Order: sequence, then C-alpha cells, then structure tokens
Amino acid sequence: MGVNLPTRWDPTPQAARELQERLRARVECLRRTPQIATVAGVDCGIRDGHVRAAIAVYRYPELELVEAVTRERELRFPYIPGLLAFRELPAIEAAWAALREPPDVLLVDGHGIAHPRRFGIASHLGVVVDRPSIGCGKSLLVGEHAPLGDERGAREPLVDHGERIGLALRTRARVRPVYVSIGHRVDLEFAAEVVLACSIRYRLPEPVRHADALASDRLTRRTARPSR
Repeated sequence: MGVNLPTRWDPTPQAARELQERLRARVECLRRTPQIATVAGVDCGIRDGHVRAAIAVYRYPELELVEAVTRERELRFPYIPGLLAFRELPAIEAAWAALREPPDVLLVDGHGIAHPRRFGIASHLGVVVDRPSIGCGKSLLVGEHAPLGDERGAREPLVDHGERIGLALRTRARVRPVYVSIGHRVDLEFAAEVVLACSIRYRLPEPVRHADALASDRLTRRTARPSR
C-alpha cells in the first residue's frame, strides 16, 4: 500500500527532512515484479511560478509510446538540494491521477536512495504511489565512484561513507554517465538493466527524455501521439 500524501506540500525545510527520515523506512530494495510491460518516465519543469509534471508511459521493451500526460501546480516550496520532492510531487501526483492505467515501473529524473537521507524523489514517489521506481540522475548529488570505462554499459558502484547507494552507468560510449539508484521495490541490477534498455539513442532513457520535453514545453501532447 502507498502512503497518504501530506495535506501540506509547503512544510518548513526541517519538517521536510523529518518526513524523509520517517518515510525512508518504507523503501524496499528488492525486486517484487518479475515481468514488466510498461515503464514511465517522470520529470518536471519550472516556469512562471508553476511546476509542470509530465509522465510518459512506454511499452517495455519495445519502447512504443502508450500515453503521455502533463499537469501543473503552483510552486510552493523553494529550491533546496535534497528536498526536490517537495517542489515537484504535488504536480506529479496530479499527473499520476490522470493516467488511464498505472505503469509497471517509474523512471524518475532524480535520485532514489543515492541521497543524503537515502530518500530522494524517486523513492518518495515510489512509496507514495506504491509502485516500483528507479532514480536516474543527470548529476551527482552524493557519493563517489571510480573512473568508468568508455564503452556503453560501463558501470562503477556509487559509494557514500562505505555504503553502496547506486551506480554510475555509461549509457552511450564516451558520454557522461547517469547515476542510477533504487527508488522503491527494485534492486540495483534490475534498475541498471531497465535504464540501459531504455537508453537506445541518447544519454537519457527514452521515457525520461520524452517527459523532460513535455515538462519543459518543448513537445506538445498533440505531437506526442501514442501507438495504437
């Protein structure tokens, strides 16, 4: 079961950190879904005091678009590293409610347990909607890793204070890696497998790229036609 969303998404920063500390105990770091048929990219954009959330659902492993939705909400929380969920989740929750069918796995532009309190936005979203989720960050938030090989699929453990919290994963040869971490109800090997399988042309997985374009208003829903 998921958890009830808080009635206020504009807590103090201290209250937000305390909520992360409480909810992180709900994160499951084991894969519970043997087969998946759909994977969704999740991303947000900020403009004119509003958050636009986008969710792009694809068939897996075919990577054919099934559905794409966007929703906007007023921005209520400041930018504070490590507290991204409190800016973006109100709009994401609205977009989630608009989906015809929930996807099997969420690929979130952000971090899961590769986070100072081991509860980034990918974990927060996964716990709230009770769905397997994977963090796929474009930049490093916490931790260190050894140099990677140049080839596609090269990976190194991401470690923070002796704890493995994710992977640096190269999705294209000689291109900067992405940072993969468990969000909820997946293991790290499965998370890396899904990210790599969805990254067929570019550095970022296709569902995440699509969601990013929608959230940033670079792609309209009219042009984002699902397959039939």
